[in-house]
Amino acid sequence: MSKFFYGLHFNNIRGDIYGGITAAVVALPLALAFGVASGAGAIAGLYGAIIVGLFATLFGGTPSQVSGPTGPMTVVMTAIITDYIGRFPESGMALAFTVVILGGLLQIIMGVLKLGRFISFVPFPVLSGFMSGIGVIIIILQLAPLIGHETTKEGIFSALQNLPAFFANPMVDASLLGLTTLAIVYLWPAKLNKLFPAPLLALIVGTGFYLLFFKGGDAKILGSIPTGIPAMHMPQFTSSLMVDMFKSAFVLALLGAIDSLLTSLVADNKTRTLHDSDRELIGQGIGNTIAGLFWGLPGAGATMRTVVNIRAGGLTPISGALHSIILLVVVLGASPLAENIPHAVLAGILVKVGMDIIDWSFIKRLKTAPRIDVLIKVSVLLMTVFVDLITAVAV
Repeated sequence: MSKFFYGLHFNNIRGDIYGGITAAVVALPLALAFGVASGAGAIAGLYGAIIVGLFATLFGGTPSQVSGPTGPMTVVMTAIITDYIGRFPESGMALAFTVVILGGLLQIIMGVLKLGRFISFVPFPVLSGFMSGIGVIIIILQLAPLIGHETTKEGIFSALQNLPAFFANPMVDASLLGLTTLAIVYLWPAKLNKLFPAPLLALIVGTGFYLLFFKGGDAKILGSIPTGIPAMHMPQFTSSLMVDMFKSAFVLALLGAIDSLLTSLVADNKTRTLHDSDRELIGQGIGNTIAGLFWGLPGAGATMRTVVNIRAGGLTPISGALHSIILLVVVLGASPLAENIPHAVLAGILVKVGMDIIDWSFIKRLKTAPRIDVLIKVSVLLMTVFVDLITAVAV
């Protein structure tokens, strides 16, 4: 079996079961939040977590890794969806998920060509600035829903321009729920976080507060969420957009590869094992290709979920597959329970995600770091936020 599924064995069943359950508990609120933030809807986040999580686990090269939508991948996907829907209101969503399919196929090609080892040659200041810029984007875009207003779909400049007016006129109910969420995710003790993850606690408490005290107020909620098996959508191509679509797909593929393989290194360190980089790229590519067919968000190896899985005892693909199966059960039967989740609560969870993505350790060392490293990091960060991700990495 290990020939087909890398690292699979049945000597750690108890640990894998506990790891899979724990990873699913952490993944649920994040998948919902990423889906809403992307503009594709909460269900797209869940579909992405299920599909990418399952196929990347089964066909990837890091046995203990748990994959799904991540902050960096969601930032890129949000820009893609906004761009194509803005230009093609009727077919924009289909075109955006065709880009996801293309990105997945590019990852498979990268793995087949054995390009995984070259990801490690990306300079650290570039990665640091890139990830920090993505963290900043997430925070800026989530500040509006945190206080009850809708996130702009016109880009980061528009979001920054609107923030003063939004903060001058916050929605009281939503703001209280958002602040409550931030308090929970920041103040929940680390020891207790291992037993009950702060994002899930914030989701439950925030939704409970809404139902008890704020229902019918100004706090916006998710509303109806589809249930059942997702429908398959065939890819759509427009000849005039092929160059743009491949550019966007390349960004998704490259970012997903970097995100996944960095998480693989973290998993190696925790488990004292060695991952297979090229096989990991193929697994991630298969997951993203299939996710695109079912309009699920693209994903990558998720550091937080992977570490949680390993700490709980998960070491083989069984835990990652179980994580996906549990989320599928939620989609099939428990989606109505998520209808009353406030947007402000999900925004609070994502603000914490954005803060965690920023490389604070490098920022603390700015005074002593080599000037060229500082210049590269700051340049990449600013271009990531204010220009675009391709330009940031290329420059």
